[in-house]
Amino acid sequence: MRGSVRIEAFLEMMSAERGASENTLASYRRDLEDADEEIGNIANAGTEALRAHLSSLATRGFASTSQARKLSVLRQFFKFLYAEGLRSDDPTGTLDGPRRERALPKTMSEAETSRLLDQAAQEAAEKPDDLASLRLHALVEVLYATGLRVSELVSLPVSVAARDERFFVVKGKGNKERLVPLSPKARQAMRAWQEARTAHPAFAGSPYLFPAASETGCLPRQVFGRELKSLAARAGIASAKISPHVIRHAFASHLLQNGADLRAVQQLLGHADISTTQIYTHVLEERLVRLVNDHHPLADKPL
Repeated sequence: MRGSVRIEAFLEMMSAERGASENTLASYRRDLEDADEEIGNIANAGTEALRAHLSSLATRGFASTSQARKLSVLRQFFKFLYAEGLRSDDPTGTLDGPRRERALPKTMSEAETSRLLDQAAQEAAEKPDDLASLRLHALVEVLYATGLRVSELVSLPVSVAARDERFFVVKGKGNKERLVPLSPKARQAMRAWQEARTAHPAFAGSPYLFPAASETGCLPRQVFGRELKSLAARAGIASAKISPHVIRHAFASHLLQNGADLRAVQQLLGHADISTTQIYTHVLEERLVRLVNDHHPLADKPL
């Protein structure tokens, strides 16, 4: 059985048993096919061939984060082959990952976030008949209120707005469900968008809150990303620093800055492992320093 056939078998397993998204499957396919092309029949590769492939990634200019991701994919692939009895060993067992420092996520200040939300609200109020303005306002409000992944946001079911509740259930990675709260402003923006959406005949019958004439039937995340950058520019914020993912990080950072528990933030973000959420420990450290400086009896006090 050639490497490409076993790659397909692995991807089918990831889809059927792990609930991997289309984006994840496409990324895994690229990484495995790249290794298969360089090594030749990757399913039969040995440790040294894989080590040489990983070394070549650095030579080709891949960042340490990309190298680590590709190694993770290889490990999952060979664990699958071993578990299925297609190999009697796992050649990735002794491979070392690249050393890397975890970069702090880009985020926004609370003031910048308020300006962005205020701009979206102002434009929606000034153009109550403009579908694009109402939709963008709802998207931004819901994103900051919930910290959803952009793929989760654009594919929200229309029933989320129909119920008008303080919480709703979102289906995330691996088809895992989690409960997320919705702020009053986000609910209000969603109601305004839903009213306009319902009156538009082109959207009738769509199961999505943010429908579009796209392959998936919902608003492409790239379109939202472009609209968000334009909104940031109109709000006087550098568009280069803004993305849906940055707002997700702002949601988490601002919660922690204002006293939220790391475990609670983990649940809200839909992180399967607390280690993923620990990129925000710098926020907790800053909060603890302030706490000690403000309240410890021996801390330096301003005169």
